[in-house]
Amino acid sequence: MSDSEEDSQDKQLKIVVIGDGASGKTSLTTRFAQEAFGKQYKQTIGLDFFLKRISLPGNLNVTLQVWDIGGQTLGGKMLDKYIYGAHGVLLVYDITNYQSFENLEDWFSIVKAANEESDVQPVVSLVGNKIDLEHMRTVKADKHQRFCQENGIISQFVSAKTGDSVYLCFQRVAAEILGVKLNKAEIEQSQSARPAALREWR
Repeated sequence: MSDSEEDSQDKQLKIVVIGDGASGKTSLTTRFAQEAFGKQYKQTIGLDFFLKRISLPGNLNVTLQVWDIGGQTLGGKMLDKYIYGAHGVLLVYDITNYQSFENLEDWFSIVKAANEESDVQPVVSLVGNKIDLEHMRTVKADKHQRFCQENGIISQFVSAKTGDSVYLCFQRVAAEILGVKLNKAEIEQSQSARPAALREWR
């Protein structure tokens, strides 16, 4: 198989990351795309954009376009345009910040409204970030699960700081979009993958 044929097999998926400011969206996308964690908090103005290639079972290579949308844009004019046509949406909140969970209803309604006229409804995942701060949790896990069940969305917990389950978070959404099943071993491998392991895994 020639290189050009192999390249043509790459699927490209648009994944939009939304949620309140300071919920850890930029840390999550940076950890995933660049395997780094920035200690200083700086608010994303507008939009950050990353490309990252991942592998799914069956030698399926997928390029994810990850759109990190600034938290201050809830109600912003451009928000629905950013979300329109997304294959996947990560609704991110901070498990230590109850308000960031409360605001998910608003974020989710924007996602639904933005894709009303689209043929493709995105796969949505609820992502509870900062599980490294479990001792400071203010959002109970059962509230998280109830939100997922009521809205038919994927439930995930991550730590952008430690990298825990970050790769898996994006991998699961990509697999769900493409109808690919991840087996238990693959999920466990992704969950335990730290940045060094990720470099070998790609």
